[in-house]
Amino acid sequence: MQHAKHQYVIKISCPATSGIVAAVTSFLAEQGCYISEMSQFDDESSGTFFMRAVFRFNAGIADDLTPIRSGFPDVASAFAMSWELYDTATPMRVLLMVSKYDHCLSDLLYRHQKGELQMQITAIVSNHLDLRPMAEREGIRFIYLPVTKETKAQQEAELLKIVDETRTELVVLARYMQILSDDLCKQLSGRAINIHHSFLPGFKGAKPYHQAFDRGVKLIGATAHYVTSDLDEGPIIEQEVQRVDHNYTPDALVAVGRDTETVALSKAVKYHLEHRVFLNHDKTVIFR
Repeated sequence: MQHAKHQYVIKISCPATSGIVAAVTSFLAEQGCYISEMSQFDDESSGTFFMRAVFRFNAGIADDLTPIRSGFPDVASAFAMSWELYDTATPMRVLLMVSKYDHCLSDLLYRHQKGELQMQITAIVSNHLDLRPMAEREGIRFIYLPVTKETKAQQEAELLKIVDETRTELVVLARYMQILSDDLCKQLSGRAINIHHSFLPGFKGAKPYHQAFDRGVKLIGATAHYVTSDLDEGPIIEQEVQRVDHNYTPDALVAVGRDTETVALSKAVKYHLEHRVFLNHDKTVIFR
C-alpha cells in the first residue's frame, strides 16, 4: 500500500454512549481515509469516552482536511464531542523555560536534534544568564527575564507577550525555579508542563490508595505534570522511579534524580507533542 505523505491525528472526548467509534470510523472511511492507529478508553468513574485516531488519505484522494473540518462537526454535535484535528507534519511550537540547572534543557535539545521530539523551539526564556551560551550554541533565541518580587507581574506579562508573539503552543518548565502566579497558570492551562524533582503527590491522611487513584498516579519518582495554580498539584503526565539504598550520599541522590527528571520530562513532552494526552479533570488519559 502506498502511504500518503501526511498523517493526521483526531482527538475526541465526549459522554460515553453507543455508536461513537462506528460514527467516527464510518465518517473517515467516507472521506477516503485509512485509519492506521486507534486507541479508546471509557472512564466509567466520570462517564467520559476518549478516543485518538491516526489516519491518512488513500491513494488518489486529495490530501486535504477541508472536507473533514466542514463535515465532522455534524458527527461531533450528535455525540456532544470535544474534538481536535492535527497534521503530524506540522511541528508544535514550544517555548522552553530554565533557571540555572542545565540537565533537562540539554536533554530536550539533544532529543530534538536527534529527531525524537517533533517541535519548533520558539525561544529559551530564563531568569538567569547561566544557560545563555547553551541557547546561543544551538542558534535559539535566548530571552533574559530576571524576576524579583517587585518585577514578577511585569515579567509574567512580558512572558505572555512572548508566547503570543511567537505563537507558542506549549511552554516547558525545564527546571525553571520560579513559582508562577495563579493568573499566569490559568492563562497557560493545559499547555504548560513542569518537571518536579521529587515524588508527587505526597499522600497524607486516610486512604492513600484512594487518593492515588483520584490523582491518577503513574509512578513514584520525578514527576512531569501540567501547571496549575495549585503548586505541584497539576494533572500528572509521567513519572519515573529509581531504586536507591543506604550507600547513596546526597550528591549521589542528586545525580540519580537528574536522570529521572530528564526521562520523565522528555516522555511527557513527547506524549504532548504527539497529541496523546487528554485532560480528565485532575488526571490525564494517555494513549502511549
